[in-house]
Amino acid sequence: MNVKYLYDPPKVIKLIYSNFLWNTKNNEILLTFDDGPNPETTEKLLELLKVSNIKALFFCLGENVKKYPDLCQRIIDDGHTVGNHTFSHKRINEVSKNEIIEEIRNTNILLSELFDYQIKYFRPPHGRITLATTKIMNEVKLVNVMWSLLTWDYKGNYKTVKKSITKYLRNNSIVVMHDSNKTKNIFIDSVRLLVDEVKKNNYKFGESENCLK
Repeated sequence: MNVKYLYDPPKVIKLIYSNFLWNTKNNEILLTFDDGPNPETTEKLLELLKVSNIKALFFCLGENVKKYPDLCQRIIDDGHTVGNHTFSHKRINEVSKNEIIEEIRNTNILLSELFDYQIKYFRPPHGRITLATTKIMNEVKLVNVMWSLLTWDYKGNYKTVKKSITKYLRNNSIVVMHDSNKTKNIFIDSVRLLVDEVKKNNYKFGESENCLK
């Protein structure tokens, strides 16, 4: 297998699922974080993003929003976008369509009730998708946002993150990082590296509304 596919999904997959978003549409980089909010990382991450003048897209788990509503409120208050990452991180390909729809809707309802926030975007846990995912997205009326640069930060190895960013970052990358305990020892250095690489290549960070429209 081409090593590149470990970081950027192959074109044939993007063609099969062409109604999903794999790259930004405006040649700006969109930084995304999965699995939060998390008390070990979210606040420090938000401070770093503020200093770096970056607006990110946070794909939050409903169960974590329920546990840490103040952190989710902070994400919203800081001008970031919140997306749906299901309620409890179940793999789409391992449970029924109805169960996934319930997970998605429960998360949407939670955000609406707690913050009067309407979610637009979805990312499947572990990036697992099936041919039924399109039908699910149509039913829940969300846009499925995948990625074109997986940093592998959840492995907790900064060298792996550095390799992925320095070798595979492009001007239209949708970058995946994680807001979780798995990244708590490397997330600051990882984000700083990404910021440096964006500057070095004369790229630009964008906001979800512009990058995904």
